[in-house]
Amino acid sequence: MHKTMRLFPIAAAVMLSAIVWSVSAAPAFAWPDRTVKFFVPLGPGSGVDITARVLADRLSKKWGQPVVVENRPGGDAIVAVTAFISANDDHTLLFTPTGAFASHPYLHDKLPYDASALGPITRVTNTIVVLAVPASLNINSVKELLDMARAQPGKLNWATATGTNDFLFQGFLKQSGLEMIKVPYRDTVSAVNDLAEARIQAYIAAYAIVRPQVQAGKIKLLAVTNRERAKGAPEIPTAKEAGFPGLGFDGLVGIFGPRTMPNDVRAKIAADVKEITADPEVTSRLTATGQNVSPGTSAEFAAAYEEQRAQVAGVAKLLGLKMGQ
Repeated sequence: MHKTMRLFPIAAAVMLSAIVWSVSAAPAFAWPDRTVKFFVPLGPGSGVDITARVLADRLSKKWGQPVVVENRPGGDAIVAVTAFISANDDHTLLFTPTGAFASHPYLHDKLPYDASALGPITRVTNTIVVLAVPASLNINSVKELLDMARAQPGKLNWATATGTNDFLFQGFLKQSGLEMIKVPYRDTVSAVNDLAEARIQAYIAAYAIVRPQVQAGKIKLLAVTNRERAKGAPEIPTAKEAGFPGLGFDGLVGIFGPRTMPNDVRAKIAADVKEITADPEVTSRLTATGQNVSPGTSAEFAAAYEEQRAQVAGVAKLLGLKMGQ
């Protein structure tokens, strides 16, 4: 009996050590523990929407929780960004191109949201953005387009598909000392059709939007604004390769969460996205939508986003625009 009593403290200590070890070895978080939502500022069928849905399907299987995509188009992405921030929920994420709102502070006097609430989680892809012209113009380079614009000031029309690309092209024209007329469009399909018929002479848009008319031989691509050539159209030079780095702008797409989201949760999401996009089947499907797959950590995504914001700020200064309230 006495010997048994002496062994009891030893057994208890062993049991306690096992309990402590199991607790410390367990994950520091249990995320997700319910449905995850992706708010997308574009409508169904866009490259970003397709990407979000491909990842949502794979992630829901990996996480054991539903991952749903909610399209919140409109208001130059303000609708989606505002809804995401208002949710203030670490299971509601913003799946978006950063170009959708990087120029907001200079295009709107007052915004209904605080951009500091956006917490970068992971870079996912780069949407391929192109400078396109009508094939009937017989223009074969960016230089030839600019020479034509210089020879006919105020005679050529241009259009863009998103706010920041619009903003940056204006800066590029001013820096180049060129005068072209901007034509606003609500419907990107109308712009593509007008470009194909040479009613407008230049269009900055996602490659996926113009690709059908390119394949039909009615539109010609002069350059991609991205740092890297498009995997789906490797023959098209980048703006920098064409000699016009001022026209460069990456179509950065990634996932944001609340600024207060724990770092270990961010790291988990980023790692899972990287694992899924490494699958050749996923890469092939996303490349077909006019994107380059480029997953990255929270820090890498944050750095790329800040670089874009700095670029936008430089263009705003060139255009004489000040940040709104």
